[in-house]
Amino acid sequence: MRRGITATALAVTLALAVTACGGDDTSDGGKSAGGELSGKVTWWDTSTVGSEDKVFEQLAEGFEKLHPKVDVVYVNVPFGDAQNKFKNAAQADSGAPDVIRSEVAWTPEFADLGYLAPLDGTPALKDEKDFLPQAAASTRYAGKTYAVPQVIDSMGIFYNKKIFKEAGVEVPASVDELKATAKTIKDRTGKTGLYLRGDDAYWFLSFLYGEGGNLVDADSKTVTVDDAAGVKALTVVKDLVDSGAARTDATDGWENMQAAFKDGKVAMMINGPWAVTDTYGGAQFKDKANLGIAPVPAGSAAQGAPQGGHNLAVYAGSRNLDASYAFTEYMTSVQSQTQVAEKLSLLPTRTSVYTRPGVADNEIVGFFKPVVDKAVERPWIPETGSLFAPLVTEYTKVLTGQTTPEKGASATGDAYRKLLKGWK
Repeated sequence: MRRGITATALAVTLALAVTACGGDDTSDGGKSAGGELSGKVTWWDTSTVGSEDKVFEQLAEGFEKLHPKVDVVYVNVPFGDAQNKFKNAAQADSGAPDVIRSEVAWTPEFADLGYLAPLDGTPALKDEKDFLPQAAASTRYAGKTYAVPQVIDSMGIFYNKKIFKEAGVEVPASVDELKATAKTIKDRTGKTGLYLRGDDAYWFLSFLYGEGGNLVDADSKTVTVDDAAGVKALTVVKDLVDSGAARTDATDGWENMQAAFKDGKVAMMINGPWAVTDTYGGAQFKDKANLGIAPVPAGSAAQGAPQGGHNLAVYAGSRNLDASYAFTEYMTSVQSQTQVAEKLSLLPTRTSVYTRPGVADNEIVGFFKPVVDKAVERPWIPETGSLFAPLVTEYTKVLTGQTTPEKGASATGDAYRKLLKGWK
């Protein structure tokens, strides 16, 4: 379709988007003799529908205004489906997008499979020295750059200031304080202290790091999730649920967590900057000042939160590489990142954006930037994105009493060693 973004609802059927995607058999355009870009660029965006997607869609419309002969086909793909859908489409060379918003852990996997175009020396990497080093690290694999960092993030503890004031408690700085604070809140207000998401193991990482553990040691090719720290971390989260300090669910964790916190049924949740816009939509946070954010509580060994974020990557089989490179550069430019930070409070990956008006005085960005600077990087290996499936199975079973922390850690370690051939 001409003019405006062609929005495609992938949840209905991926097949409807195939004819507009980069893996078609015919050329979708390119660059004219005069250097003018043309044709289609299909972009799979994985941002949250209802709070983030419209901002990114509007940004993409701005690219069309700069390049009138380019038609951007915008497709919002559910985050939980995107990794496998992209791999299936790229393997078949049918229906894959020209550009994908890749979670940082997916980038090395996609690159290892040969599904991404190297970006070194292309317009996509304009002003690459401006990117935060820790953000750029996730874009590199085997000596080449396969993506451009779009946003970076980490996690903190979100808390309801009114409930804290009613209970007469302070923000907990440690897990022990978290448990005590939750008990006081329950005794004085009747509300649960913490919602602990139980259906996504990413929410477990802060507890794992807090006990001095990690999933693996990539340098020594050693699985570490089942060592003493891993068992201790699973014991800690299980105790939070068993003691009543936290509530959890084995399914629909995101929806249940956000609803419970926004409605004031729980006083705290662990979350990241991607949740701020949605949280402000809750009844408890019509006054935005009621939302407090603090570092995740420390464990017995350390305080740490995972480094996350998203990159933009170009499909190696794209029939319109020139326009795809230009689109990727545009969406990760200083101007685009400034708009995203201002409207969504998502953290930029470019150093220069943090001093821009509207970003420098953004309270949420200001809080999370130091957290990101100290966040724990995940190992940038092809298998990183696959480490969560076996972990979440055991994490959920531990929280719901279906297995013990010792057995859960052991089963996860066994699964990792099957996945990581030759690792200890």
